[in-house]
Amino acid sequence: MLHCNMTTALNLRLGLEDLLADLQHARKRGDLGRLALIAYCEVRRWARDAGAVLLAEHASELITASPHVSREAFLEHIDNLILELEDAPRVVSSLRADKPDSGSMPTAQRGHAAP
Repeated sequence: MLHCNMTTALNLRLGLEDLLADLQHARKRGDLGRLALIAYCEVRRWARDAGAVLLAEHASELITASPHVSREAFLEHIDNLILELEDAPRVVSSLRADKPDSGSMPTAQRGHAAP
């Protein structure tokens, strides 16, 4: 179990580093389509895997909530998302520390009855 948790934590950290690199690269290039794709698909997936529900919701709302006023407004929201992701390791580690069983498999799949 310890090995599984360590592997999961390592995969989350490496996935986060890849996400940040992709976002920062697309941001420097001004590639709005790529930024939208990464925010909506990849950041949401990573945040859900990490148990960071609010971050997943923020990434989703960034794309689906309403049209942005301008390109600059969208980029400002992307910059805020990047800042949130840079702070994510601290947030995720505190979320995982709060859970007694931080395995990545839902309770029902581990053979326990759902409450």
